[in-house]
Amino acid sequence: MNNIFLQVAGGHTTDRKPVWLMRQAGRILPQYRSLRAKLSGFKELVKTPELACEVTLQPIDELGVDAAIIFSDILVVCEAMNLPYEMVEEKGPFFPKTVQSQRDVDQLRVADGTSDIAYTIEAIRLTKAALNNRVPLIGFAACPWTLFAYMIEGEGSKTFSKAKKMLYAQPEVSHQLMDMITKSTINYLKAQIEAGVDLVQIFDSWAGILSPQQYAIFALPYVKRICNAITEVPMTVFAKGAYFALEELGQLNCEVLGVDWNMQPNMVRQKVGTQKVLQGNLDPCLLYADRAFIKKETIKMLQAFGPTKHIVNLGHGVYKDTPLDNVKCFVDTVQAFDPHKEAIAVKV
Repeated sequence: MNNIFLQVAGGHTTDRKPVWLMRQAGRILPQYRSLRAKLSGFKELVKTPELACEVTLQPIDELGVDAAIIFSDILVVCEAMNLPYEMVEEKGPFFPKTVQSQRDVDQLRVADGTSDIAYTIEAIRLTKAALNNRVPLIGFAACPWTLFAYMIEGEGSKTFSKAKKMLYAQPEVSHQLMDMITKSTINYLKAQIEAGVDLVQIFDSWAGILSPQQYAIFALPYVKRICNAITEVPMTVFAKGAYFALEELGQLNCEVLGVDWNMQPNMVRQKVGTQKVLQGNLDPCLLYADRAFIKKETIKMLQAFGPTKHIVNLGHGVYKDTPLDNVKCFVDTVQAFDPHKEAIAVKV
């Protein structure tokens, strides 16, 4: 197995840095677009284990990245809790019914990860077999606040003001829902681990829209519960925009912290300490630049994180219209870089 990803996640020193990309299995790949054109929609792909397996493998073959991440969707947990959603093309998720009150929460249930999201669990089993130890497989879920935000709002939002209103106006109901989401997420992650994933990552995509006080009350305690519950494999926590909570995130029982593109690596390291492995953090939009600029800025980022305890990624998911050759340039630059030397010869 190309084990460099897990080695670095475990805090070990390696000859080069591992690289993978959030949303690497997706519309940047022509194979993915070809497959999607034959299907009724995104959810058919998510709920068909054989197809989810195929899509998970595509970036391993095309990009040569150092880890695979199972193809799924963060909102499958909401559906397993009895709150179905639709995926609207070019718009994103939409919940026909949302949670607004205690009565709505009472109609939900704590999800069983194995039976309620069986399609993803089967996709993991298929993918592990198909990978045949080529690279590790990452499992994932959303953090409770991010799922809460969608369940209240019903769709994406610039402000998630309805969800934040719920925290202020109905704090007890909010905590009850957060608790149910947390239990469901732990069940789901443990089912993924049992099926064979080598590391799990939890995404708090909307952490940055909360105030520090709200994050400390309604988000961080539930992330901490998940971290404490998952002991079987390493864990990565990616709380986008939560620069105000770096010290607290540094104290979580996880091995890796994701860093978004708005954060300076040296500042993050000062806040979280020397024990955590950091992951990130090139601006996804930088991959629209010419390849000479991509190489230069990628090397600057690699140097900024220092020679060890760094898993290379973007500061968020790769955008769907990013030129494939530019993504390859990024991956190739990382894999050619010797973190223990100042100079590097990058293939053109």
